[in-house]
Amino acid sequence: MARTAIAPTGVEKTFHPDQIIVSKTDRQGRLTYVNDLFVEISGYPEAELIGKPHNVIRHPDMPRSVFWLLWDRIAAGQEIFAYVVNLSADGSHYWVLAHVTPTFDATGSIVGYHSNRRTADATALAAVTALYQRLATEERRHANAREAVEAGCRLLEQELAEAGASYDEYVWSLNNATVTGAAA
Repeated sequence: MARTAIAPTGVEKTFHPDQIIVSKTDRQGRLTYVNDLFVEISGYPEAELIGKPHNVIRHPDMPRSVFWLLWDRIAAGQEIFAYVVNLSADGSHYWVLAHVTPTFDATGSIVGYHSNRRTADATALAAVTALYQRLATEERRHANAREAVEAGCRLLEQELAEAGASYDEYVWSLNNATVTGAAA
């Protein structure tokens, strides 16, 4: 599968709240397993996905700083929950609440990563989308990718500090607001 630029169409896909998208990768983020729902919603045949970098479904509106945080956490052996917008092969997109965990071997070494993704609630996405737009706008102000990630991370840290929350607390506050019906 040649990596070609897929233009986002603005069309959103969803899936049933009882369904879970599952994938596994090696330590470098290359897909080693995808479930049927991953194949269906991504629009890529399984044979084209296995062995490819997980970012084959990366949406260009996703801030690099959020992925930096995600990879930093899981490479350190920790789990993370994150809202992510993905891009399907046909240019449509789908939001997920991803739970990503490292996979360890018998010696305790990380041998890969496992991700379960549930559909994301519209109430939570209103807040997440606004935050991600601010982060992406800040990142685009920098031509150098490293400087863009650093600037996005600084802005994310600043916004979380102003909110008095860690990243995890922020994500769970959105999730709890959705569950309880409270405003995010």
